[in-house]
Amino acid sequence: MFLHQRRGRLAVASTAVALLALTTACSGGAEGEENTTGEPGGSLTVLTWRTDLVEDGTFDDYVERFKTKYPAVTDVKVEGITDYEGEVKTRMSTDNYGDVLAIPGSVTPDQLGDFFEPLGEQAELAQEYRWLADKSFEGTSYGIPVVGNVQGLVYNTKVWKAAGLTDFPTTPDEFLEDLAALKAADPGIDPLYTNYKDGWPLTAWEYYRGGVSGDPDYVNQMVTWDDPWADGRDHEIIDGLLYDVVAQGLTEADPTTTNWEQSKQLLGTGKIGVMLLGSWAIPQMQQAAVDAGGSADDIGYMPFPAQADGTFHATAGGDYNLGINVASKNKVTARAWIDWFHHESGYSESQVGLSPLIDGATPAALADFVDQVELVEMNPAPQGKESLFADIDTASGIVTTDPKYRQKIIDDARSGARTKQQVFDDLNAAWAEGRADVDA
Repeated sequence: MFLHQRRGRLAVASTAVALLALTTACSGGAEGEENTTGEPGGSLTVLTWRTDLVEDGTFDDYVERFKTKYPAVTDVKVEGITDYEGEVKTRMSTDNYGDVLAIPGSVTPDQLGDFFEPLGEQAELAQEYRWLADKSFEGTSYGIPVVGNVQGLVYNTKVWKAAGLTDFPTTPDEFLEDLAALKAADPGIDPLYTNYKDGWPLTAWEYYRGGVSGDPDYVNQMVTWDDPWADGRDHEIIDGLLYDVVAQGLTEADPTTTNWEQSKQLLGTGKIGVMLLGSWAIPQMQQAAVDAGGSADDIGYMPFPAQADGTFHATAGGDYNLGINVASKNKVTARAWIDWFHHESGYSESQVGLSPLIDGATPAALADFVDQVELVEMNPAPQGKESLFADIDTASGIVTTDPKYRQKIIDDARSGARTKQQVFDDLNAAWAEGRADVDA
């Protein structure tokens, strides 16, 4: 599952709603008479991390359209939760965590059946939906992703065209040359923006692993290596690019003063050339461009500047998965909501993401990207080794999903405290030590 939590932070649910969510039972949850008629009806409670879509009325529209299709449904209560992962985890200590909800990342595969209703056999659902492996266990699926994200680079098309750049760069060196061309064309621009200060956007860099090499088993292979930062491996290419772009002065002048919300406006108005973020960021950047008097077409998406066998690759995977509370008294209506959401809500299109439906449409903003890129779905860890990568990562002290890991690389590139090769040597040594500790 790819980074998504920050998208719901555009608006904040009230404290009263948050407290109510923790202290009251959900209308369609463990209380009331169970719906056994086989027809959708009654009341339903839906939990969502998308507080922005609750605040702007999008979910009101969803509810009205759903109730129009199913007139026997009397009420759909949508609860937008700001600290979704933390709050829902607390609520799951009771039965009262809604009827339909996005499955929290803290739920391990073997726990799915304890908290969520089976939605069907994975093999059967896979004939209709993509990216089911993340929330399936022993052949049974408990969740279906709301949208698919791909890992690329969001950029301002007008700025790149103004610098005479029309083709996707195919190597890190070409990319660096393109960034230098952006700077030469407009000295007031930040060719690449790291969002160093907020930190979490830097974690997006981790999810190009597997996409650089086009290897769906890259992570599973990484746990067998003592030197993932060896020349030509994905992490060496990814982190080498980060080091070089900073060392060559092609990022913001002072990374300690970056601002996430401001960066969207800066990219939308052409003051930033490119940012490395998942496709979930596209609609936010498009809105920023429109708000500034521009067009959504000013925002484009390109693959990571590396090819394997002459082809771009990009990792693709599901976002949050919708599941049904195993204690829900209205599972019939809950399943109807999930099916309607995926087939009729238009959510994936509105989020400029890939549809979870195998035959779903590709949004216009991703059309050029998908035409030129081979998508890679990462393979899960072998049975019995599900936690091995995380165990090694933690024991090494690197923690590849922690912003501090790449903030340190930026610090070294700015100061020259360590050369790029010294950075890689230290990372390899730490990883090898972590592997030894876990194996011991």
